[in-house]
Amino acid sequence: MTGSEDALTQQVRHEQRTVDVLYARLDALRAHTRDRLARVRREGPSGSPQNRSERDAFATLHEDRLRQLEAVEDRLAFGRLDLREAPHRYIGRLGLTDDDQTQLLVDWRAPAAQAFYRATAARPDGVVRRRHLVTRGREVTGLEDEVLDLDALEAEGGAGLSTLSGEGALVAALAAGRTGRMNDIVATIQAEQDAIIRSELAGALVVQGGPGTGKTAVALHRAAYLLYAHRRTLERSGVLLVGPSRTFLRYIDQVLPSLGETGVVTTTVAELLPGLVATGTEDDAVAALKGRVVMAEVVARAVRARQRVPQESTTIRVEGRTVVVRPGDVAAAIARARRNHRPHNEARVTFVRDMLARLADQYVAQLGQKVDPEDRAEVVEELRTTREVRIALNLAWMPLTPQGLVADLWSRPWRLEQAAPMLTARDRALLRRDADAPWTPADVPLLDEAAELLGEDDQAQRAQARADAERRAAEVAYARQVLAQTGAGGMVSAEMLADRFTAGGPALTTAERAAADRSWTYGHVVVDEAQELSAMAWRVLLRRVPTRSLTIVGDVAQTSAPGGARRWATALDPVLRGSWRLAELTVNYRTPAAVTEAARRVAVAQGLPVSPQTAARDLPDALRVARVPAGDLTDRAADAAVAGLAEVRDAAGAGRVAVLAAAPAVAALRAGVAAALVAAGRDDEGRRTAVADPDAAVVVLGAREAKGLEFDLVVLVEPTEVLAEGAGDLYVAMTRPTRALQVLHARGLPPGLTDG
Repeated sequence: MTGSEDALTQQVRHEQRTVDVLYARLDALRAHTRDRLARVRREGPSGSPQNRSERDAFATLHEDRLRQLEAVEDRLAFGRLDLREAPHRYIGRLGLTDDDQTQLLVDWRAPAAQAFYRATAARPDGVVRRRHLVTRGREVTGLEDEVLDLDALEAEGGAGLSTLSGEGALVAALAAGRTGRMNDIVATIQAEQDAIIRSELAGALVVQGGPGTGKTAVALHRAAYLLYAHRRTLERSGVLLVGPSRTFLRYIDQVLPSLGETGVVTTTVAELLPGLVATGTEDDAVAALKGRVVMAEVVARAVRARQRVPQESTTIRVEGRTVVVRPGDVAAAIARARRNHRPHNEARVTFVRDMLARLADQYVAQLGQKVDPEDRAEVVEELRTTREVRIALNLAWMPLTPQGLVADLWSRPWRLEQAAPMLTARDRALLRRDADAPWTPADVPLLDEAAELLGEDDQAQRAQARADAERRAAEVAYARQVLAQTGAGGMVSAEMLADRFTAGGPALTTAERAAADRSWTYGHVVVDEAQELSAMAWRVLLRRVPTRSLTIVGDVAQTSAPGGARRWATALDPVLRGSWRLAELTVNYRTPAAVTEAARRVAVAQGLPVSPQTAARDLPDALRVARVPAGDLTDRAADAAVAGLAEVRDAAGAGRVAVLAAAPAVAALRAGVAAALVAAGRDDEGRRTAVADPDAAVVVLGAREAKGLEFDLVVLVEPTEVLAEGAGDLYVAMTRPTRALQVLHARGLPPGLTDG
């Protein structure tokens, strides 16, 4: 063993002892938290409402803490800072102290950890040496040292270890095989990324970056950082993360828990309305039309059209008396209700109350005598419950649901023509569909717009209140029966026993309450793939964050949605009034240089606004282009996928291959690739590919489905067909691989891409 090897071994053993201490502390905290949670749960839902509420709060607190402690098992500590004028610091996923409150591990988000990401040899910021700990499970397997202040190190008598440039940990992370889930970058955050992550909370920050620059990772780490640095501001209102698809959210769902955060609400625009998931599909032209900002006016006109004055009077008999619903009275009541500027269903209460008062005046006048307030209230109630009166008032001002309003617009041409005279007849025809057709993602912003204008349906609220009262009465009656049978009436009341029967579990977390409440407003919103959002979708999101504190992440060169953005100013200035700041990521960490350059040439040839970027790696044989006979495309793609999997799969089973193609070709390719895997003896992987398992080792997707994902090897089939679906789609498809892009084509190649 050489001297340097012996020194390295000693240092590894030293760090192993430290890591053992940290994991022992983590285990102790987990055990302590489990014990406290178990004690709270043993107490059960008894006692006064205040006591139950306190126990629920404590149970939720302990559950959240336990989830946090369990999520940071992997790479608990990943770095160490040796400082000029302070003890060295260990950097990790969360902060740990011992029983005496001595700092054992510094949370990566803390100011004390910032130098781990920012310090350089030119500006060491008091750092003598930065050390990366390489671990597998709880074992230290290696160290990588970066000396930033050699003079200080020699003055201390330290010889140091290898003086790697600091890229060792980053290169290792980039070279690791991909799985079906995204990994965090907490141990390898680069300086330009860290500056964005720690940017101030206030205002809207736009993070623009080309493919592979780490936009999504930066957005997730920023969410975790903001929750740490601004806990008091955000813990009650929460953080919302909006992604482009459920597949994408599943891909990233392990990142935030691994960073010590479990309270972020993750959703897509299609899922923003509680209780409704939009699964329908429609042509791009229809989706683009629904995304135009003019649709907000269409919805508003549709709501106002349901507040109508009848052309003729309606005569109604009530208990032997005659009342008349006159157009003039209706017009006056509508005008009065509108002056309140409340949502439609809430303003309807004012309208109904006004009309009932007018009809009661008519009724009382026919009695020929003075009526006291109590008798008048009975007259009003009699009028309110008369079927003909309800019908007449509903025809003038109908209570509405968002779904009912929008479904009527799409299924009844005359309704749409009434609400959308500014649209052409062709546009209105595009929107036509059956009333029971499934909702599409482009419908959701319109439904949310309608919900904002309609407000809650008072009738529905009253019905729910009646149902709750009836259920409560039944529970109390049952409790009385139990007490009568047991003879325990002197110890507990029927009401207390009913409370015990119906007491639930721990109180909902902020994230759970926010996800179930359409009107919830968040302290901060993170939007990934934001270039895809339509003008109507931006209206939805900004209603969720009145403070306009946003992190907006995307690349306008990758826009696929027909209603998406080609320039940030075009998309954001109308809604943010120019109040946003831009930060750019310039280094492509994912895609090899040859692939990056080919994708850039293709994008430029198509006129896409490509961001300047530098590839961090150049790998041999990263770009492979081959012409094949049209009839052999599926077989060649299948063979390439099987061979590619053998090429990229590592000993731990990591490594993924994607076959990307135009949407119409996906089904046939998926079947062919699955069959080839089975024929190669990879039966289980073939079955997973066949059913489009998102965690499969080989996946076959349309280009748009691959947005935000990454794979070791990508087999791109017939790029001109992908280009026909959109230039942004082809740019996305070409920039998914971390090792190699293999292009198979029977037709010509897009400009900028040539046979190799």
